[in-house]
Amino acid sequence: MKSEKQIEQSLVKAVKNMGGIAPKFVSPGFDGMPDRIVLLPYGKFAFVEVKAPGKKPRPLQISRQGLLQHLGFKVYLLNDMNQIGEILDDIRTA
Repeated sequence: MKSEKQIEQSLVKAVKNMGGIAPKFVSPGFDGMPDRIVLLPYGKFAFVEVKAPGKKPRPLQISRQGLLQHLGFKVYLLNDMNQIGEILDDIRTA
């Protein structure tokens, strides 16, 4: 089973291979924001919350995801290496 850190590193590598970046997203004073912002070529972007397999987002994280989605942003929960390709394809084709 992969750790959260391993899944996150795989996401960053996969995004880089697509010509994009996935910087750590830090928002001082506004806790609960997703871990990474995925920025792909041609202005495609989304937020990604990374969790270890079987782990769930905290209530505040769920609330922040809902806020971002309400504002029209794509937000993904990534907790399995096998989801990376599907998530990136979805962002790329949005």
